[in-house]
Amino acid sequence: MANTTSIPIIDISDSQGDQARIAEGLVDAAAKHGFVYIRNTGQDISLRQVDQAFSISRTLFQSPLEDKQRCKIEKNNQGWSGMHTETLDPKSQRVGDFKEGFNFGAFSSGRATQPIPKNIEPYEADLAAFRESCHNLCRKLLLLFGIGLGVNPPDFFTGAHSPDKASGSILRFLYYPPPSAVPSAQEADVRAGAHSDYGSVTLLFRLKGQAGLEILTPTNSWVPVPVCPPGTENDPSPPILVNIGDLLSYWTNGLLRSTVHRVTFSSPKTSENIHAARLVDGESTTGPRYSIVYFCHPANDIPLTAVPSERVRSFQGGLATTNAGNPYAERKVLTAEEHLKMRLQATYLQMYDNSGPEQKE
Repeated sequence: MANTTSIPIIDISDSQGDQARIAEGLVDAAAKHGFVYIRNTGQDISLRQVDQAFSISRTLFQSPLEDKQRCKIEKNNQGWSGMHTETLDPKSQRVGDFKEGFNFGAFSSGRATQPIPKNIEPYEADLAAFRESCHNLCRKLLLLFGIGLGVNPPDFFTGAHSPDKASGSILRFLYYPPPSAVPSAQEADVRAGAHSDYGSVTLLFRLKGQAGLEILTPTNSWVPVPVCPPGTENDPSPPILVNIGDLLSYWTNGLLRSTVHRVTFSSPKTSENIHAARLVDGESTTGPRYSIVYFCHPANDIPLTAVPSERVRSFQGGLATTNAGNPYAERKVLTAEEHLKMRLQATYLQMYDNSGPEQKE
């Protein structure tokens, strides 16, 4: 069995009961790992909603190619991205990621505001409700982070993530074909390149047994992140994996870590191939992999200035020191929207090729 992370598991379902203790645990985990498991009790997002979302995802990716192409991803970061469209680590990858994705932007009155494949149109209201539940959970977490950091007022982050304001928040479905379906993959290839997330916080939903996610530790080594860490094996659903994005790291001057991570293939040459997945018992990368991600972003016009927190002000680590291995750890931009545009241009090389940058760093 591979060595795995020691990411804490926190139950926030009773956050009103001992809010300070839960908030402190979240901040400590985010400062040390940049990741934290949230036990999925079904209180904030029902187990039925999660199961249905994965069912809709399978239906979506089984859509006819021409129907998915009709919904091709645009510069607003909404729509379908095919195999190799996205290159999350352009400096290291010879070819784009071995995955498909579909990004959902905002919904209005239970209806999508973008083209979607015909075979998921009956589920628009369900998708809208799931996206709303994800955003509400993120705001709950952000309030707890505010409390744990001693931010004044504690709802500083929550107010910046109002669901009524335009933002880059995205609900994303991901499909990674089984290795047998991509014979062109070489030993150095990865399913998703090494990257940090662009927004404030990310929610990741995974299915039992489907391996591949790894994080880069402060010692510059890759370790797997189990779907069901010890203590959650008998839970009705895997825990939700939460990670800190670049913007929350900026806001806290690097006190909260934006950790680089990737998704890898397995290989019989695991000991020699630095890109192969270090497998956890009970998990495999031989089959298809589905995951669901919610990227929570603040309102587009929010400035990325340091938060009103004495703990943040007194933190001495700094962005570049804390976020080792993260090339986007410097404070280069002024607003959330500017940062997102910068990252999208680096990720979708073909989309922005020969069109010139829309936003200066």
